[in-house]
Amino acid sequence: MTATAATAPTTISAAAADRRTSSAGEIADELCAVVCDSLRRRDQREKARRYVRGLLSTPGRKSFRNMAGDIGGTASEQSLHHFVTGSTWAWQPVRAALAGCLEAAAGPPPAWVAQPMAIPRSGAHSVGVEHRFDPHRERMFRGQQAFGTWFTSAGVVTPVGWELLLPGSSYEESAVGAVLATVRRAGGAAARPVVLDIRGIGTRPTMNRFAEAGVPVVARVAAGAGAGAGAGNRFLVRDAAVPGFGGGERGPAEILRSVKALGAPVEWTDAGGAARSSWAVGVRVMMPDPAVARRRELLLVGEWGAGAGGPAAELVGMWVTDLVRMPVGAVVRLTKGGLRVEAVAGASGRTVGLRDYSGRGLGGWHRHVTLASVAHAAVALAGLERDPRA
Repeated sequence: MTATAATAPTTISAAAADRRTSSAGEIADELCAVVCDSLRRRDQREKARRYVRGLLSTPGRKSFRNMAGDIGGTASEQSLHHFVTGSTWAWQPVRAALAGCLEAAAGPPPAWVAQPMAIPRSGAHSVGVEHRFDPHRERMFRGQQAFGTWFTSAGVVTPVGWELLLPGSSYEESAVGAVLATVRRAGGAAARPVVLDIRGIGTRPTMNRFAEAGVPVVARVAAGAGAGAGAGNRFLVRDAAVPGFGGGERGPAEILRSVKALGAPVEWTDAGGAARSSWAVGVRVMMPDPAVARRRELLLVGEWGAGAGGPAAELVGMWVTDLVRMPVGAVVRLTKGGLRVEAVAGASGRTVGLRDYSGRGLGGWHRHVTLASVAHAAVALAGLERDPRA
């Protein structure tokens, strides 16, 4: 009987996990042997391995034609195209097995990080292509909007789950649904917090969805009216010792600025490994909810950038979390996983072609980004991630 992702082995060899002695290609071969075990046929598993190898070895854009020229010619191009766009193998077990394999090889992640990924595309026939606003970078673009869920341990940053925003779908619902699906498939890792580094979805419906799923969350909060999805969130101050208690609903920026003097400096490390410091404050709040049973205490955290002690200091980040007992500094450091993800997605993400799917269908897109995630994991485990700002 063919093993499924739930029964397949979840580890790679110590030699392959040793970054000093193994190349990304060697690690990719061992990863594929583990995470592609759910593919029913041996030829499918071999095609998956060749596809991942092609993503690693092909220079430039990872189109079917370019990869075929690197690993096998015209016949291989047709074979690769069919394997990704026309085949029916399920990508979900591969992603679940990848998450388990990463945890066994790299240690448990302190948090998952969810971040949007804009994929510029000029064609009109590929799935999900629209002229849209990217709230993460605050600009318009034409293309696809994807949401990635990233494994972030001390030494490894790599994606394990994806969703594509489809026309007519809710931005917030697509993002939240994608993350929860990923952490559920990860099994025992699901209880670890999720950092939603996605602007404007720190709303009451999002916080309620994560509470119902039993998954702790730290979510970005929109500033207020006009700030995009989730704008206009209001909070009630729950701490009687701080300004605003008993004063009714207020916007997050207003609350945080009123308690800025109660904050303290927070030390953290940026994506390039440099030590940084910012000013942060946290205040207990509640999101008003018509359902009394869903009303619960949350922690609203604000962070000010360089020169935080001066009058011109900028409020650079606002987050809301149900980790109400976690120290403010620890919450801020959790959110910095987003900087690591952004740096890695811009460097090694290009190396393995996360944005390079050249087909049109949704299933093909999912299969491509799944195998590209396996390739990215091999790069990460080999210690070859690069920060373009370093």
